[in-house]
Amino acid sequence: MSFLALTLIVISAFMHATWNYLAKRSEGGYAFVWLYMMITLVVFAPFVIGLLIFRNVQIGWLELGFMLGSALIHLAYSLLLQKGYKVGDFSLVYPVCRGTGPLIVTIAAVFIYDEKLTTTGVIGIALITGSIFVITGGMEAIRKANTFIPLLYGMLIGVMIASYTLLDKGAVSVAMMSPLMLIYGSIVAQAIILSLFVFRSFEDVRHEWRHHKKEAIGVGILNQFAYVLVLTAMTFTPVSYVAPVREMSILIGTIMGTRMLSEGFGPRRIVAAGTMVAGVIAVAVQ
Repeated sequence: MSFLALTLIVISAFMHATWNYLAKRSEGGYAFVWLYMMITLVVFAPFVIGLLIFRNVQIGWLELGFMLGSALIHLAYSLLLQKGYKVGDFSLVYPVCRGTGPLIVTIAAVFIYDEKLTTTGVIGIALITGSIFVITGGMEAIRKANTFIPLLYGMLIGVMIASYTLLDKGAVSVAMMSPLMLIYGSIVAQAIILSLFVFRSFEDVRHEWRHHKKEAIGVGILNQFAYVLVLTAMTFTPVSYVAPVREMSILIGTIMGTRMLSEGFGPRRIVAAGTMVAGVIAVAVQ
């Protein structure tokens, strides 16, 4: 992996952990997701206009198909993430979903994009899997109802992460789409779909704006900017490298959850998150 790709991904990881922390502080739901998406559309509109003016951007049926597919998966991911943060600790749901996603991506990329997985990569996957088990508290935690449900949400969110990562990798590296155009088109589609639900109770949007304005603005900016950096790295780096390394955000997110949100089991989860980081690094250097 090149130094440029690594730099982009590390910066993205800090942004990603920060916006997830902000999302946890909100009340979540359709209203908050729609609100931060509208902020994204406004903030990134000048960049998209500039791209259309100064670059020869092609938008055909293939590109529209990628945008719609990405939108549907990202929308499912966003809503599941908000629900997961409602039913479970940030420092539990976040590491599980961010650890499960790259695990699936790394294996799937071998078959979809013909990427190679070495012995070092297999060791990394084992470290990731073991860390997820430790973070969730092992079999004792699984038997507890208040942990089992958040665990399931974390794993399902991880499946969504893997799905949009693999699809978007094809869009930017095979179809050669602009990362910014892919993301913006996806957000437009998501906002339209969500509007069908939000407008039935627009008072929820007003409530979120009054009480979680800063969080919505923060998520609206950092969420997509972080992903633009990741997609840019994907244009010249194998996805089986990018997906694991961006999970450096796991350690950052776990520390935020245990220290800033006063969530329990801090030391154990932080140690396990560190092991997970070691695992994703092993996968990245394969």
